[in-house]
Amino acid sequence: MKTNRFIILGLLIVQSIFGQEKEKKNTFKFNKENFLKELSQNACKCIDSIDTFNKIKDSLASEINNCIDKQVSVYQFGIQMADIEIDLDKKKKKEEKKDINILINPDPNSKEYKEAYYELERDIVDNCTSIKSKISINDKVNHNSLSSNNLALEYYNKGLDATKTEDYKSAINYYKKAVAVDSDFAFAYDNMGICYRKLNNYDEAINAYEKSLKIDPYGLMPLQNIGVAYIYKKEYKKAIKAYEKLGDIQPDNPEVFYGIGVIYFQNLNNLEKGLDNMCKAYLLYIQKKSPYRSDAEKIIQMIYTEYKKKNNLSEFNKILEEHNISQN
Repeated sequence: MKTNRFIILGLLIVQSIFGQEKEKKNTFKFNKENFLKELSQNACKCIDSIDTFNKIKDSLASEINNCIDKQVSVYQFGIQMADIEIDLDKKKKKEEKKDINILINPDPNSKEYKEAYYELERDIVDNCTSIKSKISINDKVNHNSLSSNNLALEYYNKGLDATKTEDYKSAINYYKKAVAVDSDFAFAYDNMGICYRKLNNYDEAINAYEKSLKIDPYGLMPLQNIGVAYIYKKEYKKAIKAYEKLGDIQPDNPEVFYGIGVIYFQNLNNLEKGLDNMCKAYLLYIQKKSPYRSDAEKIIQMIYTEYKKKNNLSEFNKILEEHNISQN
């Protein structure tokens, strides 16, 4: 019953999207690109509606996964429709009807499901602005994350409003006022650090993150963003240490391996360590159903290109095999 429901839904979407796309020979041709775009937009609307308050990243990733999952079976249907043309004149002709077999595999572990899911995910990551903002959430509210002081919260909220309009200087002033009222306001320091980084003032950004960590040593956002700030300062060893510190707290956090992998690949010209860490990140992203999987995938493809230039694909394949990752 579930499969039949998806087929009917898929047909309705096909009719809705392509009902007006008439070609010269009085035929309708299924447009896979437009179909993918329509389903990606549906998933994006679902992602945009996710409430991020007081949620950790894994929880958000799971909700994002659910939004994408809702479109997968319909997309599997669409993929199998890609080469089918519906001749309008057939309705007027007395022709023998031909059966069309469309198989939809709802098993998340199946090849068919994964191919459809990952293709949808790639398009969503590239084109849905909401997904970037949702998966950038790093912190769950702890004891000192927010303030119980109404005036500090008022300044903080004004800072958030200024940040949204990219008025980072004004935002910083509001965050400073917030911590002047409540010196233990960790999130105010976190957002202050982000604004300083946007203004390319990396020293002040690091200073803000460090103040936040004195209040909450386990704050994920400042731990992760200190590494990013050090990368901008080209202090790569410090950046790696920052990510390793984050890894000590969260050993299964894929951002640790992704950050270290990027540094080794893009900045330290160490393909082996870059690929090894990126493979770890890739597998953890899959495990956590994180859409950042596609970013790790892109870096692995870039590393592949470099190995190919060096005529050393045997080492590339060896590292992938060690992580049980198929080149496909």
